[in-house]
Amino acid sequence: MIACKQINIGFRALLVAVGLMGPFAATAQEACTTYTVQEGDTLANIAQTAYGTYDYQMIFNANRDALAASPNALAAGLTLILPCEDGRLTAESEFNEVIAEQEEKQAANRRTDSEYAPPIKFVSGNGWKPFTDESLTGGGILVRLATTAMQRGGNDRESKLAWVDDWDSHVTTLLPSRAFDFSIAWSMPDCTKIDLLGAEGVQRCTEYAATLPVYEVAHVLWTLADSELALATSYEDFFGKRVCKPQGWSVFPLEEVGLIEPTAILVQPDTVLACGEMLLAGEVDVFAIEMETANEVFTQLDALDKVTSNPTLVRFLSFHFVTSQANPRAAEYIEMVNNGLTEMRESGEWYDIVSTGLAEYNAASQ
Repeated sequence: MIACKQINIGFRALLVAVGLMGPFAATAQEACTTYTVQEGDTLANIAQTAYGTYDYQMIFNANRDALAASPNALAAGLTLILPCEDGRLTAESEFNEVIAEQEEKQAANRRTDSEYAPPIKFVSGNGWKPFTDESLTGGGILVRLATTAMQRGGNDRESKLAWVDDWDSHVTTLLPSRAFDFSIAWSMPDCTKIDLLGAEGVQRCTEYAATLPVYEVAHVLWTLADSELALATSYEDFFGKRVCKPQGWSVFPLEEVGLIEPTAILVQPDTVLACGEMLLAGEVDVFAIEMETANEVFTQLDALDKVTSNPTLVRFLSFHFVTSQANPRAAEYIEMVNNGLTEMRESGEWYDIVSTGLAEYNAASQ
């Protein structure tokens, strides 16, 4: 997972099921409609017009299948779903619709035999709202996705959940000792680039096995709006520059593209807020962080008009449920989770859980 879980990121509500998309395409970027991409459009500019923010995370999530392969190069003529600001796909949609349908279907098909299989043991930690926290319905968005996957995709498996707030212990002790089967949830590096990774990234590639992506976030390079780097088209343009990434946050997204010592100067203050302040003060050249986190930071600093996100050099980090490769049932359990997640994507339940969880979190934050 990305560290610094105590930071509560002020997410906007994101999306609901792609399968409920209406039959029309809007000619302007408006929430609660679809939009046909025009030549020169970017996700950031579409989001700015539709929602008044350059944060395009919710557009990506609503159009994941169409955008995952190439989020930085929108093809003219592509139809995008622009969810409502509260997360619903249309004004007529209701939260929990798909969830209720799938729960009813699962109940009708539940096995009645007495075959016993031990419950899958999940562990998560508090302080990462809206994704994982005991105070949230079902333990948060990612926890709900994990436990629901055990009842989807042909699965009918009970699960147990425990909370251990020492996140590092999940991967250093609890998973290797088989005290738990999965930890919810961690970002994973590109293991085809293992020669570029530091110790943390190498460990995740060699000691842990991961499910399919559960959730993706945009990892963006932020600069001052008037910086010559604002429209850079190559990571080499950042070589020799001062790159800020807070202590405790995974650096493998930088390692994979060469923005690490000695080709770049890595600056690691204690907090994400400090990185934002250093960028505004000219003490660093770029702030590398997730889209939603940056928007929260620069909103707090009243500086959204002073910074910009590079529109070309965007990457999406995936969160996964991870297990130890030493677990003799690792492959079996991963297949079960993957089957459940795949069905949830196809039915729209994944989107319903995400949007419902975010709506709950946003309402509580107001």
